[in-house]
This record gives sequence, C-alpha cells and structure tokens, in this order.
Amino acid sequence: MSTNGPRKPVDPHVLVAQVVTTKQVSPHLRRVTLGIDDIDRLTLVGDDQWFRLFLPRPGQDALRLPSRTSSLGWYAQYLAMPRPRRPLVRNYTIRAARPELREIDVDLVLHGDDDAHAGPGATFARTARPGDTVGILDQGAYHRPRAECGWTLLVADESGLPAVAGICESLPDDARGVAVVEVPTADDRQDFRVPDGVDLRWVERDRAAADDPALGAVPGRAALAFVRQAEVPAGTGYALVAGEQALAAGVRRHLVNERQWSKAHVDFVGYWRHGKASPS
Repeated sequence: MSTNGPRKPVDPHVLVAQVVTTKQVSPHLRRVTLGIDDIDRLTLVGDDQWFRLFLPRPGQDALRLPSRTSSLGWYAQYLAMPRPRRPLVRNYTIRAARPELREIDVDLVLHGDDDAHAGPGATFARTARPGDTVGILDQGAYHRPRAECGWTLLVADESGLPAVAGICESLPDDARGVAVVEVPTADDRQDFRVPDGVDLRWVERDRAAADDPALGAVPGRAALAFVRQAEVPAGTGYALVAGEQALAAGVRRHLVNERQWSKAHVDFVGYWRHGKASPS
C-alpha cells in the first residue's frame, strides 16, 4: 500500500524474458539476470522500478501469459484463464538494467535452506537455469520525492534492499538523508553507490536477536526499533518504507503519530506478510 500511489508505468507491455545467468550475491539473496529481446518496450526509470513476474505453474508444459497490458485488462484476462493454466505472479524490483545488452538484474530473497517451505519466487531463484522463460509487466515506481522535502528517509528489510539500492543509485549527488536496511546477517550487506549526504545504516537481524530475541522473531522488527530511536536530519523529510507489512505500517505510524510527519510525505508498501503466503 502507498499513501499516494506509485508512479505509473509508461506504455506497459507483457514482455517475454529468458534467464541468462544466476548468481548468489549473499547468503539470503540470489540474483537472476533476465534477457529481454524487446527491452525497448520497457521504459526504464531507475529508482525502485517494480514489475509483475509471471512464472510457470508446476506441471505446465508451457508458460501462458496475458496479452492485455492495461492495469485491469491483464488481470481480467488472467482470472479468465483456467487455474491450472494460469502463471504464478509475484512482484519484484529491477535491481539494475543494461539496455545495451538487453538485460535486467533481479534480486530474490531465499527463505530457509531448501524448497520445502519456499514460495514460487524463492523456488524460481533456486532452480532457474539459462533459457528458462518468464514474463514481466512494468508497474512503475513507488519512490516519489516531494519538492517541499529537503531530505529522504528510506527503510526496508531484505525484500526491500533492491529498492533502497536502486533509489540511492538514482539520487542526485547532493541528496541528504538516511537509509535503514535490515538484513538477516552481516554477510547480506551489499555495496552500492550512496550519495555522501545519505547515511546508510545496516541493521543485522541476528545481532539484534542476540540482544533481544523478540526483535529477530519477525523480519522488520529490528529495523522498526532502530527507526524509533534514530536521530534524523532537521527539516521536512520524505520517507519511503518497503518490506514486511508490519514494518511498513509501523514506520509510517511512528513518523505520523510520534514525529508529527504529514501523511502526504510518507509512502509505504508492504511487499509481504510474515506467516502468510501470497495466494497462488
């Protein structure tokens, strides 16, 4: 959910993509590089640009994709498909794009050590092989800084790390702000370009849990606790919070109710909900 809604995609199309390579970038994140022959039909905007990822359903002999591209058209067509023929759909962020090579990178979170309790996204990350076919549909970006805001606050768990990285790499050199990212372990930290005026603060869930076991029980709790105590720049700020639903809602509530921020200056999106699988 977002208080003001994401930036809309530009002329979106359901595009066919193929796996080029996969790479383990950290213990809990795996990068899948997708090749898109008609990438020119994908308007790359940077920031936290996200898309619908269409995956084959187990047992399908071929991936079947919607052909309509309007915000409602594709979904109506999707629902009209017999359930056994529908693709699985999940939402992901473009971590990096190389239009000259017709490629994008997508970082997917791995939950647990095997596929026993993994969702479709994590299973795809573990099992993807070069040549595997998927579909993507651009959905725009959530990051919408306000002109009246002098600095930026970004908060995320590991599922929102690609969004924070993309936004930091898109910010101007003179940007000011704070980015708080919770990751399972120190080994899940990533290197990416951050403007000198943006303070990147990593919160390691395993270390937080060692001090307070309750903070490690649910992803996002440690980041929320950190934000509640954090010193932030003076002046009017803009915030984007992304990750587990309780983290997104909790940070927004804290900023609005306790720090007296305007609701219009806080965008938030719950990517997933702890303990509840997304519908297939």
